[in-house]
Amino acid sequence: MAEKKEKIREEGLIRIAGTDIPGRMTVYAGLTRIKGISWGLSNAICKILNINREKKISELSEKEENEIIELTKSDKIPAWLLNRKKDPETGINRHLLTTELDLQREFDVRKLKKIKSYKGIRHMQSQPVRGQRTRSHFRRKGPSVGVKRGAKPSTSK
Repeated sequence: MAEKKEKIREEGLIRIAGTDIPGRMTVYAGLTRIKGISWGLSNAICKILNINREKKISELSEKEENEIIELTKSDKIPAWLLNRKKDPETGINRHLLTTELDLQREFDVRKLKKIKSYKGIRHMQSQPVRGQRTRSHFRRKGPSVGVKRGAKPSTSK
């Protein structure tokens, strides 16, 4: 297993949290490739762990890679940077990454549909949920109509 990781590292791809990151990228930019880590969170991770932001991802040690993942699961990150503040089910602050984030979002949408809230109904109808206008956008279902041309006026005298 260690031989396989070394071979991948030589090829220039580093795997962190189930995501392949090109080794030529800096830590600051590379961490944003992981779904659930924004630029702000990437900056916070670098500052908390005292990792140089301009360091290449390929130069990270195994220990530093594990520290990054453990930090996202710990409570050392400020609550306002987390993507799951006061989880409705548990009431605790969490930060979700990759597939956990996708699954949780899907469960949240299903719950909204089940209780038939306004947002759930809008999701069911494939309409915008956050108040966007629908007059000229969101015309995905059915054939596009656009502007209809009226009947030609008769030219009889």
